[in-house]
Amino acid sequence: MTDRTAAVTRETAETAIDCTLDVDGDGDAVVDTGVGFFDHMLESFAKHGLFDLTVECDGDLEVDDHHTVEDVAIVLGQAFAEALGEKRGVVRFADRTVPMDESRATVVVDVSGRPYFRFDGEFSQERVGEFTSFMARHFARSLAENAGLTLHVAVEGENAHHEVEALFKGLARALDDATRIDERRSDTPSTKGEL
Repeated sequence: MTDRTAAVTRETAETAIDCTLDVDGDGDAVVDTGVGFFDHMLESFAKHGLFDLTVECDGDLEVDDHHTVEDVAIVLGQAFAEALGEKRGVVRFADRTVPMDESRATVVVDVSGRPYFRFDGEFSQERVGEFTSFMARHFARSLAENAGLTLHVAVEGENAHHEVEALFKGLARALDDATRIDERRSDTPSTKGEL
């Protein structure tokens, strides 16, 4: 199998980020963004998607968590796009529904090369620790835009911690499914011949 890895660095006046990704990993993660709950979500994302992931982010947390979460999503999306390359042999489509206690998230993904994002639902509390709950939605949007994903997400529940965690786990499982190699296919899964 082709090596599906990437290393992406991004530096702006707001954040400095180093990220490595192995799509075909073991779920190992080393993450330090300065936002504890966000670190936990990225570690969970790696664990449940079986992605090996490192993320080091020095962000302007004295402002808030927005730039850190958004820019990590941008870099992670770019890493997926780089690692998947021409997407030869990938399954392409996947959907997962993941519960966490009273909460549930449904994620439907097409590794299409055409960014599109739709979100249904809302988060029950404004914050989880130092993490702004709405930023989970923004993370998914920024990831989709930079990885070239068509991504539909729906969340429901009563506890924002559970809602956000179900979202990240559902995203991980759906991306793992969609990016797997279908051994029956050697070409790109599109009648256009490319994604």
